[in-house]
Amino acid sequence: MSSGVAARCDAKKLVRSPSGLRMVPEHRAFGSPFGLEEPQWVPDKECPRCMQCDAKFDFITRKHHCRRCGKCFCDRCCSQKVPLRRMCFVDPVRQCAECALVSHREAEFYDKQLKVLLSGATFLVTSGDSEKPETMVCRLSNNQRCLILDGDSHREIEIAHVCTVQILTEGFTPGVEKDIHTYTSLLGSLPASEAGSTRATGMFLQYTVPGAEAATQLRLMAGEDANGSKRQAAAWLAAMHKATKLLYESRDQ
Repeated sequence: MSSGVAARCDAKKLVRSPSGLRMVPEHRAFGSPFGLEEPQWVPDKECPRCMQCDAKFDFITRKHHCRRCGKCFCDRCCSQKVPLRRMCFVDPVRQCAECALVSHREAEFYDKQLKVLLSGATFLVTSGDSEKPETMVCRLSNNQRCLILDGDSHREIEIAHVCTVQILTEGFTPGVEKDIHTYTSLLGSLPASEAGSTRATGMFLQYTVPGAEAATQLRLMAGEDANGSKRQAAAWLAAMHKATKLLYESRDQ
């Protein structure tokens, strides 16, 4: 991608919506795949009472809309102002208690896991039926739209074209007969007590290529070494696990 095209892809603009100021991509097509659209607000005339505690709205009990879900609440049930980066808000915005809790959890992804994904990690990458792995550094692009793999060869995989992600753990071998439209993760299916002590060792990935009939398969495995790259790979996979959950939540919105 040329520097001029990359600059256009990363260009942003400041817009004002009823919910607040947002810094959004200049072109909608270049938005982050982890982003969420602003919800439609429940019309005032359709909510005479708080949708949480059922308090009746009047001159004293005013109504407020949650910027994440769009529902109508009283001040007591919608008093928190929390960052909502998935909707690109510049400042923290008013959210109901349930949505604020979700946004707080997502803030950890943007503060920690996203930085890990952008930094990248080293993997042994096997493509399709090939038996010979290639050592490659895998990272998320700065605009969050692509997985970039660099080694003797170079690949750029658009996140929007990824159809299956499976995080692998020690002692688990992936099957290829997975539903191509679903996200699966062994870490996510384990009890919390086990997931906390289970180490991610690799990732099975399927993605579509325009013009190709079948999905392309990649298998990324952490290498065996003593210089810390294996630990870095495990951290990258854990971050990818979180990112994939957000990605599929965005697709199901």
